Amino acid sequence: MATKSKPLSLAKRGLNFEMLMWLFTRLTALAMYALILFGIIGALVMGARNQMNFADVMRWGFMPNSTHVLSTDVPDLAPWSTTFWRLTASALLLVAVAHGVHGLVAIVDDYIVSHAGRNIVRVISILFMLSMMGIGLYILWTS
Repeated sequence: MATKSKPLSLAKRGLNFEMLMWLFTRLTALAMYALILFGIIGALVMGARNQMNFADVMRWGFMPNSTHVLSTDVPDLAPWSTTFWRLTASALLLVAVAHGVHGLVAIVDDYIVSHAGRNIVRVISILFMLSMMGIGLYILWTS
């Protein structure tokens, strides 16, 4: 007869780093979904339902950036080049990069057995993450 396991309360478990990273992964995924939905709704409100195809709307959802629209059917891109939409695109970029790098580090940790090796991979991942965030923000704000 198998014994039934009891879930431990948060007070007994304690708040540790692993739990914070589990929570971080879930919250960043929800933030990405919310920002994507926000970008698509913004595109639809500003006329994308009449002037863009589905691929264009999805591109606006994943990175609302006025400089990378390939469609010539959009007469006015000024609403998308405001500070508000650049902040939205920046938030999506930062959340997505942090979420992705954390996922890669979690996977790599399963395969690297030495503590020093894990630390090296984490430092490289942090440097990569910061450089990608910097490049992305530079492109969003200077174009």
